Amino acid sequence: MRIEENNRISHKQLYFQILLTFTSPLLLGLFGKGRPAGIWGILGTAAAVILLFLYLVFLIRLAPFCTNLKKYAGTGGGIVIALFLSVYVILTCGYLLHMLAVIVPESLTNQISGKLIAFLAVLVCAMGTHKGMQRRGRMAGASGGLYLAAVILLMVLTAFQGRKDYLVQMIEDSVAAGLEFKDGFYIQLCAFSGIGLLPFSLPCVEKQGSSGKVLACGILTLGGILVGMELLLPAVFGWNRVLQEEYPVLPLLAGANLPGNVLARFDVIWMGILVFGLLFSIGSILHYGDQILKNARLGTGRYWLAGAAYAVSLTKVKGLGIGQIFEPYLEYVFLPGLLLLQIFLMVRNRGKWKKKGLAAAGMVLSMCLFAGGCGGVEPEKRIYPLALGVDLDEKKNYVFTYGMPDMMRATGQDKAGEEGVGSLTVSGSSFSEIEQVYRRSQGKYLDLGHLQILVLGNSMLERENWRHLADYLRQELYVGENIYVFQAENGQRAVSWRSGTESSLGEWVQGIMENNQWDRRPDGITLRDIYYDFYTGKELQKLPVIRVEGEQIHVDFPGQNKQEKTGNT
Repeated sequence: MRIEENNRISHKQLYFQILLTFTSPLLLGLFGKGRPAGIWGILGTAAAVILLFLYLVFLIRLAPFCTNLKKYAGTGGGIVIALFLSVYVILTCGYLLHMLAVIVPESLTNQISGKLIAFLAVLVCAMGTHKGMQRRGRMAGASGGLYLAAVILLMVLTAFQGRKDYLVQMIEDSVAAGLEFKDGFYIQLCAFSGIGLLPFSLPCVEKQGSSGKVLACGILTLGGILVGMELLLPAVFGWNRVLQEEYPVLPLLAGANLPGNVLARFDVIWMGILVFGLLFSIGSILHYGDQILKNARLGTGRYWLAGAAYAVSLTKVKGLGIGQIFEPYLEYVFLPGLLLLQIFLMVRNRGKWKKKGLAAAGMVLSMCLFAGGCGGVEPEKRIYPLALGVDLDEKKNYVFTYGMPDMMRATGQDKAGEEGVGSLTVSGSSFSEIEQVYRRSQGKYLDLGHLQILVLGNSMLERENWRHLADYLRQELYVGENIYVFQAENGQRAVSWRSGTESSLGEWVQGIMENNQWDRRPDGITLRDIYYDFYTGKELQKLPVIRVEGEQIHVDFPGQNKQEKTGNT
């Protein structure tokens, strides 16, 4: 496992991150005065969890398009999405800071003002915003199990204090209150709407394609905790008290003592665990906000997002603070807007839907998420380079050379006098300019999903150059990490080479690597190895060398003496 080496997190760490990010805010924010509870709250939670299972499928498919918002949503669209989500990050963190400023003085200490507590909390969380998903995953992996065990222990201890007649009263009164199922259901969806930020973290998860089960387990665990708490609170306190308490979970902590009263103030420990969850949630949301801005190429939000959130936690407009406006904001602004923007992002990158289908999607926002169309580019309108050569010319422009396979010969459709193999060279001062030049000059979609080898010219071996390339490639959706990396005096010349049998460099080198298993490891260097050097800050490891000598090509692997593979025309 190489989680600490490539800035990726395991499924276990992803699971605990979900629990740590959502549990404390949901326990404190979903129960109490003015919030749907009782039988409607339970049914609403169950229905919301079922719908969220389907929503996760959509989020997993959406994740690749969130790695570069300007690229996949357009410049204007990327900015709109980033700013919309940044507002959510600021308001959510402001709400959680407001919550901290209220509950900590009430439950732990009244010697420190709530404003100072909120300031210290946001300061600590902001300092770790830029640390990356890797360290956040380690923290979740180390503490998530203890946190979950503590929450379950809390519920078990308080379950023995519940009364059956209280539960009966809750069911009867909640039905008689005339509340509708949709009230509890929609508010639960709003509470879980933060799950919509998951696409920005999924690219950092190992085996992203199989992460759906882990995400579903996380949602199911959260749903189980919420349903359990919706039963425990009225069973312990009675229905009327639950409706009057601002944060009914807090008095629940005071009564959750271990048998024998082992500690006189065991509620302090419960409160500490709850506060830890809030701090982790604030830190995670700030991290995602920073990542969103970076993915939209809008710089970093490391400090100004935290400062804006703290300001929001203190600000009141006409007597209304974040505690009063946050729930309406989720219901009427964020959730509908989030769904619309995600639909736009999916439609823009999954082919054009018919007008009627798009209109229907706008009418049923919450249901259309699961109808993600898949109108891709036809195979005959694509080109499939097997090799990519990268050089830096004298003017410091990047030069990309794409080595194409002979598709006509491979499919048995070759005809006399037709050229089916060759190379394409595109240059530009930046990688984005190269993409723009290609789109303006070529009529076929560039599909890098079949890329087999990467050849770095000697000019690209300098630390700054190869790191820029690695940073670019790791954001390309379809460039696999298992492609082999070589160096050559001139990448363009190497990739343009072809054998006497009209095989391209990609086909020829791929055959060598596959037919000579003994030199695939440790001599074969892959892009994943390069990413390891990139994330750990190490120097680029020694690469196999491709040498073009006249009409012959040689590949020298590190550690070999006289053993080398030679291709002849």
